[in-house]
Amino acid sequence: MEYHQIEPVYDKDSKILILGSFPSVRSRKAGFFYGHPQNRFWKTVAAVFEEDVPATIEEKKKMLLRNGIALWDVVASCEIEGSSDSSIRNVKPNDIKKLIGKTSISRIYVNGRTALKLYRKYLEEQLDMEAAVLPSTSPANAVYSLDRLVEEWRIIKES
Repeated sequence: MEYHQIEPVYDKDSKILILGSFPSVRSRKAGFFYGHPQNRFWKTVAAVFEEDVPATIEEKKKMLLRNGIALWDVVASCEIEGSSDSSIRNVKPNDIKKLIGKTSISRIYVNGRTALKLYRKYLEEQLDMEAAVLPSTSPANAVYSLDRLVEEWRIIKES
């Protein structure tokens, strides 16, 4: 069993929530979201908000909060093989309702189809909020170029 050890990023002014599925092995080692150097999350969000790509965890947190973004994952604990989302089973979801209660979140986005599937299965009914799916920033999603990801992810700025 693997446990989510990364605290969510949010403050009372967070307006949108972006949810991943569960941290990759590299993210778990780094102690922060999207820690794999090939994951395009930080490049994508920085481009959407026309900012420099943050390098440190502190810079990443500041960029998110400055732009009204909260960040967490659907899964609190699960069985997983390496970083393979498709192997996730025996899921316990994070307490997203509690997080939302401390913020101004009115819109939820998920990073990829697995996060959407997990959100719908474990959280959507209790939160009574639909989540919009964005194309995964994972290096496994090679179909999407960085430019195409940025174009699709622009919706988070318009929220």
